[in-house]
Amino acid sequence: MAKGYSMAKSWAALIGRILISLIFIISGIHKITGFDATVSTLAQTGLPSPQWLSILSIIFELGGGILVFFGLFTRFGAFLLLVFVLLVTFVFHRFWVHEPSDMLNQMHHFMKNFSIIGALLYIMAFGAGRLSFDSGRYRRAE
Repeated sequence: MAKGYSMAKSWAALIGRILISLIFIISGIHKITGFDATVSTLAQTGLPSPQWLSILSIIFELGGGILVFFGLFTRFGAFLLLVFVLLVTFVFHRFWVHEPSDMLNQMHHFMKNFSIIGALLYIMAFGAGRLSFDSGRYRRAE
């Protein structure tokens, strides 16, 4: 029973990592293919250097997403994603400053992002699991 439970936990961690990372990988690719639109969106916020911020967001999303997906330096990848999501949440989804017609939509994005932050904190706390490159890396170090 314990071995079956352990394998189920390993597979759940792998599937969870893949699912949480896909939103960032796909979004990072979308930012590359629609780079001008990404820069334009950031420029509308009034933040400085929208082109550099777009490049940084791609690095954080794609880089962190790939690390979490493969379970390689997973905690660092999850940290990159956590920083990214926190910043995006408080720059773009401050529902309390939006018009009433958009407030509920922005609140949903805000709360969804906090759910994602919860998953990323979980990954940072417990790591990638046994079915990961990190698992092999740590075993060799022991």
